[in-house]
Amino acid sequence: MSTRLPTLSIFPTYLHLTITPPPSSSPQLTNVLILLHGLGGTSASFTNLGKQLSLPETTCISLQAPSPLPFELGGFHWGDDIQFDLGTGNMEFDTGFTKIVKIIREHIVEGGLVRQCGYEHREIMFFGFGQGAMAAIAAGTSMTEELGGILSIGGSLPSSSTSAKGVKTPLLVLGGSSNTMITKTAITTLKSVFQNVEYHRWSKAGDGMPQNRDEMLPIMRFFARQLKSRKGVPKGSVEIG
Repeated sequence: MSTRLPTLSIFPTYLHLTITPPPSSSPQLTNVLILLHGLGGTSASFTNLGKQLSLPETTCISLQAPSPLPFELGGFHWGDDIQFDLGTGNMEFDTGFTKIVKIIREHIVEGGLVRQCGYEHREIMFFGFGQGAMAAIAAGTSMTEELGGILSIGGSLPSSSTSAKGVKTPLLVLGGSSNTMITKTAITTLKSVFQNVEYHRWSKAGDGMPQNRDEMLPIMRFFARQLKSRKGVPKGSVEIG
């Protein structure tokens, strides 16, 4: 079965997502990159990210989290629940991912991309930021098949995924040099679940999105290794605002 371009009609109507087809110069459809925004975000920013990346032979799907934040804060979250840190007042990232994992596994990957579009699991990758990265990791650990890869910016292993072992999907984790969710303990825990974990520590503080070529370079190298492409992957000239 040859692959075909995903369309909105193959996914449940309650999902809010955008589909960005490969660059017009791409000779064929080979990969799908699923983009998951951070806590309090929307799919719009990662729709723009997919366009900026312009990865050859790769369709980008920017999925919006299904649950709105409370108190008219705006934006959406990936968790099963909302919890606040009593000390800081900040919203917790790790509040369960059962609902979104089921949506991603059953309706996005298996029901849509694999069965209806003919993609192999190895041709499907995830790119997540913050809580969206945790959702991507949780989804990856729930699947027995090896995916093309998971790229996590500032996302650690959810507590609900700690029982998984020997996950073959390659994982790239990026975080800041300070004020980061990606601690030594977080990396050790990820390595206890994933067989192949690459960690890159930026020199900046915090786990924000990459802002220049140097910060994009490990991401583009990961794409170059993991994406199937006849044309090759650009060498990291993309800057994400």
